[in-house]
Amino acid sequence: MRAAEFSKKLKENISLVIKGKEKETELVTAALLCSGHVLLEDVPGTGKTVLARAVAKSLDCNFRRIQFTPDLLPSDITGINFFNVKEQEFILRKGPVFTNILLADEINRSTPRTQSALLECMEEHQTTIDGETYALDDTFFVIATQNPVETSGTYPLPEAQLDRFMIRLSLGYTDRITEINILSGIGETHPISSLSSVLTGEDLKAAKKEAANIKVNDAVLGYISDIGYATRNHEKIRLGLSTRGLVALKKMSQAYAAVRGMDFVTPDCVKVVAPYVISHRIMCRELSLKLDRKSAAEEIVAELLETVTVPTEEI
Repeated sequence: MRAAEFSKKLKENISLVIKGKEKETELVTAALLCSGHVLLEDVPGTGKTVLARAVAKSLDCNFRRIQFTPDLLPSDITGINFFNVKEQEFILRKGPVFTNILLADEINRSTPRTQSALLECMEEHQTTIDGETYALDDTFFVIATQNPVETSGTYPLPEAQLDRFMIRLSLGYTDRITEINILSGIGETHPISSLSSVLTGEDLKAAKKEAANIKVNDAVLGYISDIGYATRNHEKIRLGLSTRGLVALKKMSQAYAAVRGMDFVTPDCVKVVAPYVISHRIMCRELSLKLDRKSAAEEIVAELLETVTVPTEEI
């Protein structure tokens, strides 16, 4: 299946429960196709969890959800070997990471020790339990949510774990007309309860393969590298984009081009996805009293993208 067709079907199905968020849905789809992970960061009630559930229900794949709390243990995520008295042997009880799509709800409410249990899973698609390494599915995809406003009893994600997310985005509030449509569609049951899958695991694999083969010419590769260099030499940035961050920007640009039905990456594709790929990967030197860390990073990235020379040759 073509990536553009895959994206269209997924967006249409998700739009049955998530209204007015076409761009955000498209970005999540692109992250899915380039084997990235998504961090949804927004205030409560904006549809973060519903979006994650809608993506999972639209695909005929396994789905698990973890509600992160302060008392959650790493073994609650990865699994544990327990002793079966009847069989007189240890048996592996697999954790929720053994799935295709994982919703890590309110990920910043668990301790750093528990958060770190996801690092190996997200980066290497494997997990280690009692010294034994177990491979996860090739389509393993994490959608994590967190509330940036209510910080009491939370543990901010360290830079090392933030870097594991392909993109960070916020859904934000919807406009008045869209909210009226949402209210009119809420009845005795939530619309997501009747949502059914429209795509298979094979459709996903085919779309991912196409996205990985989207062409990126030397001029665009140079543009991506120039963006990374600019973050490392910006007066307001203390820690710039790493090489892994540049690889993520390239892959996300390819996937975005694929879902838009293009055969190659243009500089515009890079500019569209760059804020979502870069802002959570840099550290600012100083924060304005009017801006928090996230807003400050987004503002700096927006300024930076205006200064980097865009290639104009035929691509």
